[in-house]
Amino acid sequence: MTATNDRIVTVFGGTGFLGRRVVWHLLKSSFSVRVASRHPERSRKLFDAHDPRLHAIRADIHDDRSIANAMTGAYAAVNAVSLYVEHGRQTFHSVHVEAAQRVAALARRAGVERFAHVSGIGADAASPSSYVRKRGEGEIAVRAAFPGALLLRPSVMFGPDDAFFTTILQLLRRLPAYPMFGRGLTKLQPAFVDDVAEAIVRALQRATMSAVTIECGGPQVYTYEQLLRTIARADHLEPFLVPVPFAAWHALALIAEIIPHPPITRNQVELMQIDNVVSPEAVGFGEFGISPRSVEEILQEILWDH
Repeated sequence: MTATNDRIVTVFGGTGFLGRRVVWHLLKSSFSVRVASRHPERSRKLFDAHDPRLHAIRADIHDDRSIANAMTGAYAAVNAVSLYVEHGRQTFHSVHVEAAQRVAALARRAGVERFAHVSGIGADAASPSSYVRKRGEGEIAVRAAFPGALLLRPSVMFGPDDAFFTTILQLLRRLPAYPMFGRGLTKLQPAFVDDVAEAIVRALQRATMSAVTIECGGPQVYTYEQLLRTIARADHLEPFLVPVPFAAWHALALIAEIIPHPPITRNQVELMQIDNVVSPEAVGFGEFGISPRSVEEILQEILWDH
């Protein structure tokens, strides 16, 4: 592993769910970190403002000048920006393809030595799902702009302040009957967010870095129903799970999308129809000597927070 002292890593999306963990793990590994986001004031609430190795900078992934400024003198850059619900000009194409290509190209132009791009398991430029397709197109665009880029594909990520397990837990507690997506057979391999962040940091620490795609999934594969029951059991709940056909979910999402901030979208329903597991031949956590932590291990910490 290479020395990290005085090496600056710029993290785009550094105040997000994964991004903030990447920042924390980089600091623990003695890197200097430049947190690039549209709202740098958030960094003061998330990180130690007195740490001389930490610098918050305003940057917009749609603006060349601010991106270039954020990467001036940087050794490495991480693009952890993601979008799950489209709104206005913020579309899957503008964020996962155009902006991803822009950040990668400007990183290469700035002389950045290492570039890591966060995508997602199942990313496929030929997918009928808009979200999955744009993730796949984004990977192709990034590799064209920065041939040596590390592509990181996490499965659905969980942690104490996530939007996935936390939402499920709240609904299980409140609803007399929990509506499942389909019959609950979709397979998921949840990954602890800190394990994903650590994988990124260890990749940047390596003496050499080749263009590799890493798929990050936890130690166990669950069906959606099994995952719901695992979460419920940890909170001593006995939920009544009701299968709801995907056609009904699509109709509900179509209606919900009329309002400004829909609780569910058609893209989200589509994602729940696709298995989200690591490919058998994929390079995973083991590449970096990481033993991923299980859902059960972290659930108690999530429950403590709620």
